[in-house]
Amino acid sequence: MEKANIDWSNIGFGYIRTDKRFVSNFKDGAWDEGCLTSDDQVVISECAGVLQYAQTCFEGLKAYTTEDGHIVCFRPDLNADRMIDSCKRLEMPVFPKERFIKAVEDVVAANEAFVPPYGSGATLYIRPYMFGSSPVIGVKPAAEYQFRMFCTPVGPYFKGGIKPLTIRVSDFDRAAPHGTGHIKAGLNYAMSLYAIQDAHEKGFDENMYLDAATRTKVEETGGANFLFVTKDGTVVTPKSDSILPSITRRSLMYVAKEILGLKTEERPVYFDEVKDMAECGLCGTAAVISPVGKIVDHGNEICLPAGMTDMGPVTKKLYDTLTGIQMGRLEAPEGWIKVIK
Repeated sequence: MEKANIDWSNIGFGYIRTDKRFVSNFKDGAWDEGCLTSDDQVVISECAGVLQYAQTCFEGLKAYTTEDGHIVCFRPDLNADRMIDSCKRLEMPVFPKERFIKAVEDVVAANEAFVPPYGSGATLYIRPYMFGSSPVIGVKPAAEYQFRMFCTPVGPYFKGGIKPLTIRVSDFDRAAPHGTGHIKAGLNYAMSLYAIQDAHEKGFDENMYLDAATRTKVEETGGANFLFVTKDGTVVTPKSDSILPSITRRSLMYVAKEILGLKTEERPVYFDEVKDMAECGLCGTAAVISPVGKIVDHGNEICLPAGMTDMGPVTKKLYDTLTGIQMGRLEAPEGWIKVIK
């Protein structure tokens, strides 16, 4: 298929309208068959549950053109599982896992012209989401819902190469104990907007959120999990019931242990330990791993030994290995790659 007329090497990380998206509606206790549509407009009641009480959740995953020319997706089954968890926590109907994966296949295939070519540095970002669509004025779950999935080609998260970030320890809390930090609810991200804008205005790239209960343990940023490397080469990621379980982080920890033979630990990480770490990164779908060079705690600077110039050596191995798997340059563990075409 002929590709869309896009300058693939120079697109940013933003929205570009594509040809088709998937839509399914939940009414009278059941999901309809759903369909692909060219209509990108959402029409709902002014009193819809999503507008009144933020009853919505979403996912994010990517499709890639591999080195041998196939179009593939990375672990969509895990996105389906995580969305199921989000729906249950928000009293929303579960969209069946097998239908979620089929929708991914259909949306990517229908928008083949927008899947960036191999080597361009761009990918196809896929956004599944669900929201309460029926009117709700009392505080309760909506009766009707809409599940949608669209896609958009995106460029690399960092234009001009990956540079280590400077982040700050935030005075704001990302998630309450026993709250919704462990699911991908839209309301979590709404609450982070003020904090990230404030960080940017003060010259920082991101926030480091500590646990709300004791403010002694590292949790995550507004949209990514932390990954640390100790001075003895152990790969460590924070463990907490209020951290979103990143699929990228889970994959990186597997790569570290099973492919690179590194020691790994998933455990509470106390902020007092951070000054003794050799490397730090933020991991997520958008950039895979974003290296952190400096962490500022109310004027006190923690400069990671890896520095502000390049990725640390262990972080670089993890990044190269996972992106190699995603792009088909390296053999993938069983079940990680869903071939679309």
